Amino acid sequence: MELKKQISRRQFVQTSAGVVAAGTLLGKRAFAAAKPIKIGYVSPETGALAPFGESDAFVVDSIKKLVQGGIQSGGTTRQIELLVRDSQSSPNRAAEVAAELIKKDRVDLMVSAGTPETVNPVADQCEINQTPCVSTDDPWQSFFFSRGGKPDKGFDWTYHFFWGGEAVQKVFSEIIELVPSNKIVGILCGNDPDGILWSDKKIGAPPAFEAQGFKVIDPGRFVMTNPDFSAEVAAFKDAKADVLFGNMPFPVFSNFWSQAAQQGFRPKIVAISKGLLMPSAIDSLGPRGKDLCTEVWWTNHHPFKSSLTGQSAMQLCEQFEAVTKKQWMQALGFRHALYEVALDVFKRVQNPDSAASVIDAVRNTKINTIVGPVQWLGTPPNEFTKIPVKNVCTTPLVGGQWVPGKKWMYDLVVTANKAYPLIAVQAKQVPVPA
Repeated sequence: MELKKQISRRQFVQTSAGVVAAGTLLGKRAFAAAKPIKIGYVSPETGALAPFGESDAFVVDSIKKLVQGGIQSGGTTRQIELLVRDSQSSPNRAAEVAAELIKKDRVDLMVSAGTPETVNPVADQCEINQTPCVSTDDPWQSFFFSRGGKPDKGFDWTYHFFWGGEAVQKVFSEIIELVPSNKIVGILCGNDPDGILWSDKKIGAPPAFEAQGFKVIDPGRFVMTNPDFSAEVAAFKDAKADVLFGNMPFPVFSNFWSQAAQQGFRPKIVAISKGLLMPSAIDSLGPRGKDLCTEVWWTNHHPFKSSLTGQSAMQLCEQFEAVTKKQWMQALGFRHALYEVALDVFKRVQNPDSAASVIDAVRNTKINTIVGPVQWLGTPPNEFTKIPVKNVCTTPLVGGQWVPGKKWMYDLVVTANKAYPLIAVQAKQVPVPA
């Protein structure tokens, strides 16, 4: 009898201790803060492509303030951590910091922007490591085909929103037709992924121009570090090219444009993709920046609003200028839109701790952002968005020109909008000063 009592007492104590221990653990788990959501961001803030990252600090700071109390995700309140990394305009560096964010920091979602040199290697790291990724600011053909994408298969972990080569060709073709010329166009493209894409004789600009009756002068791909453009300038001068079309970072174009002036090459139309997008670049050219043309992704006059703040494009640009004392820039809208998509994903996701659940939420995105609608499944609701291949949705593209401004040295105005008439023309296209 005594033995039974002792055993019962011992069992009671052990059982009670177990209940207390279990209750303690449950209590800790019940009152512990949910794991924060980590969003990695890679873009070029230094190096040759630094103009593409000029709005980063403003956007990141704005988003941090918006989510400082956390967001509802997966049924709980989650804090948001933004982990920002500089690609330094180097594909190798972009891949390196992306790998660190994935393996060391264990981000729940990667976002990236800033031309193929940053976006593609970041997306590749995410695909390899099965990490959800959303990107922008990289022509979709470069994002998709340059990375080995197959239209019938696509990618598992990487999704993208931006315009493509077909759109920029239409825009520049429209710009060129707005100014009388001799219909001779010189092609100036380097040996980087963008240059190879734009100059391709099957899917690039040459066949598009030839279909319009233009004669194309293409001296071939130049080495991006080439300091001497004498051969290219001579080829364009000999052909009497009235039109110059090209794709390159701004420092490369600036070097070419100086040599063109010194050697007497003065085209009537200069339409350069990539290098003439941001006001800081144009301003540095001084008088030689007047009336140069570029593709226009987004302006302060675009007819869209932020899903996060309700701000119009104009209001976001005004806020940027008031805070930074700098002129608004095209990248501003797309950086803001990246975070619109990212936060929308985590507001809808079933389980923010599951990569499979996060990528499912990415795949099912359907949101109106400050740069237009973004969705990767179904039928887009209007003419602003198309889904050309899996993992890609397009954004609208128009054409424009840098003209003398009132508040700033130059203003970017829309001059060509045939593909998207709801984005209003602001000025008539004029030739570059002789």
